[in-house]
Amino acid sequence: MDGAACVLRRSPLGLLPPGANDMAREYRVLSGLWRAFPLAPKAHVFCSDPAVLGAPFFIMEYRPGLVVRDVLPPALAGKGVALSGMLIDVLAKFQRVDPAAVGLDGLGRPEGFLGRAVAGWIKRFHVAAQDAYAERPVPAAAADLIGWLQAQPVPEGRTTLLHNDFKLNNIILDPATPTEPLALLDWDMCTRGDPLFDLATLLSYWAEPAHPPEIRDLGQMPSTQGLWMSRREIVDFYARATGFDVSAIHFHRVLTAFKLAVVFLQIYARYCRGTTADPRIAGIGPTADALFEFAVEVKGGRIF
Repeated sequence: MDGAACVLRRSPLGLLPPGANDMAREYRVLSGLWRAFPLAPKAHVFCSDPAVLGAPFFIMEYRPGLVVRDVLPPALAGKGVALSGMLIDVLAKFQRVDPAAVGLDGLGRPEGFLGRAVAGWIKRFHVAAQDAYAERPVPAAAADLIGWLQAQPVPEGRTTLLHNDFKLNNIILDPATPTEPLALLDWDMCTRGDPLFDLATLLSYWAEPAHPPEIRDLGQMPSTQGLWMSRREIVDFYARATGFDVSAIHFHRVLTAFKLAVVFLQIYARYCRGTTADPRIAGIGPTADALFEFAVEVKGGRIF
């Protein structure tokens, strides 16, 4: 394996929804993407036989470094604007990759991607709501969002590779130069589709100081600590970096804001079903409700 340090990537069977951690897909992506996108670690060996380790797994290149989650480390104090620009630079470089050049021109089904995303997240909402709202009414905000998403014409955008969970804590940074990326991780949902979906997913995690506490306290990004680009500045920066038309970003913002609320609702539904007893999850129900309310504000244009 060229003498490189390696790490084992194992599918945690039974812990995630079916298909959410597709080792075969991630191996396929990382087998070739590194050739055109050096931040993608190289995958070496894939094993589909669960008898070996109890689950499918693959071995990939190991890149040590710094991962930033909800707290900005001292080394990055005052570097929010630089980190903002770094994120968009990484996304733009990734989305410029020609899928055919790395053997991924047959990945996913780009035609109808956004329409399937709308239908899929509405379906996931209804499944989670059976348990999460078994003893209380479904929030009006959730019903409002579903009606809006179903009534809107789905934008027709260009097709690029999609990471599908692009955010700061999936990037490994160089400890010596903390605003420089060393790797982009978690490729198990990579596909092809509208590139604005990746941008809007990033924005859905991007809390700002003026946002409600439920949004600021999500712990997804430290974007309220110090000075960062605003969401609107990020969209403008992305448009300049890619040359892409961003006029349909409002639809993507509402969809990914709804998606984030559904993700938290799914976690809370597991608690309601009794499949987890973690006391930290008991309070996620109100957080999901607040996220639906926040998404309505995004839909109405009161918050970007």
